[in-house]
Amino acid sequence: MMNFIDKYILPYAGKLGNNRHLLAIRDTLVGMLAITMVGSFAVLFNNIGGIFKPYGRMMEAMFGKNWTTLGGDIWWGTMAFLTVFAVFGIANRLAKSYGDEGFEAMFVAAASFFLLIPQVAKVDGVKDPIWGLIGQSYFGATALFTGIIVALAATEIFVRLSKVKYMVIKLPEGVPPQVARSFAKLLPGMLTIFLFGLFGVIFRHLTHDVYFNDWLGKVLVAPLTKAADSLPFAILITLLIHFFWSIGLHGDNIIDGIKSPLLQKLGTDNIDLYAKGVTDYHQYHVLAGNFYDAFVNLGGSGATLGLIISLFILARKRQKQMVALGLPPGMFQINEPVIFGMPIVLNPIWLIPFIATPVILTTIAYLAIETGLVHPVVANIPWVTPVGLNGFLATGGHISGAVLSIINLIISILIYMPFVYMQGRIESKKINDQAEKVS
Repeated sequence: MMNFIDKYILPYAGKLGNNRHLLAIRDTLVGMLAITMVGSFAVLFNNIGGIFKPYGRMMEAMFGKNWTTLGGDIWWGTMAFLTVFAVFGIANRLAKSYGDEGFEAMFVAAASFFLLIPQVAKVDGVKDPIWGLIGQSYFGATALFTGIIVALAATEIFVRLSKVKYMVIKLPEGVPPQVARSFAKLLPGMLTIFLFGLFGVIFRHLTHDVYFNDWLGKVLVAPLTKAADSLPFAILITLLIHFFWSIGLHGDNIIDGIKSPLLQKLGTDNIDLYAKGVTDYHQYHVLAGNFYDAFVNLGGSGATLGLIISLFILARKRQKQMVALGLPPGMFQINEPVIFGMPIVLNPIWLIPFIATPVILTTIAYLAIETGLVHPVVANIPWVTPVGLNGFLATGGHISGAVLSIINLIISILIYMPFVYMQGRIESKKINDQAEKVS
């Protein structure tokens, strides 16, 4: 198995793992962790008022009817502009991978992104479109896929033009270095923005005044959204994420650019239905919002909290050191110490349950919600919410969500236990073989 991996998988996995574009996306999404976390907590605190009525009445009595204003403002300054932050970050990281400072590339990429979105918006009851009124969907997670494409393309063009000798403006030596660097990249920046502006005009002409972001959403995001709320798609996403993890890549960050806009759209639909008091569960989406965080990623990708508990039950002293190291962060869905400490990456024994467990949990959770046994996901929760509480909050305070989360944790423990036992037998055999050789 290891020879097969070394010969046929590792060479390609190494190239994929070192791909500068994937690294730029991954580093940016990880770097935005503070933004996404505080935005998620703000949404959670605001939603708790609707889930727990006494809490909502208490907050209203203490701070007035507008007590959710702070949470709304935090959401607006973070999650509402997620794509904008991503464009800046991806451009910066990608440019630096080419040896560029990345400073000018951020602004060029952002300008290229902004000029591809509509400048006017139509409002019900108003005859003419209003200039400068732009929908939030062009800046939030729903536009993330467009932002990633534009950031990568604009940065590639800008960096390559910056290396063209005849496009570099050289100023006298007495000019401050920062000013000289800015002028050196003046023409490449201007030309990149011009090219994207020209592309936008030609694209709208060919598509009869349809903007690139709208077109991409129609031909790619919308079909994916319809296909997303299905068990095969849920399993496919799970397999892709854990395949990338199995070769040492951050599967969630790689797939998140596609997964997040889709699940957030479905999750928002559920929240709107829940706010209207819709009780027909068939109108809700199953694979929506924090579905994976609530019922699948128990302890992180691979549901490794089940592995940690299995190690605590069956493992020897050396492996219980991994329990002490992995349990505290694992309770909050952080499992890098386990993934790289066991190690799970490129380990044929651990990869079997690491991939199979989340697939099984995804199937169980999807069918439980689809059949009405468990309430659909109707609230946003931070991905670090502990097991049990995550399902409870995600389903709007329904005990069925907590029960499903805990049952899935128990199932993950049962799946991992045979492999923990097997690994213990293998290590014991190695120790005995070494002792025989010494004697």
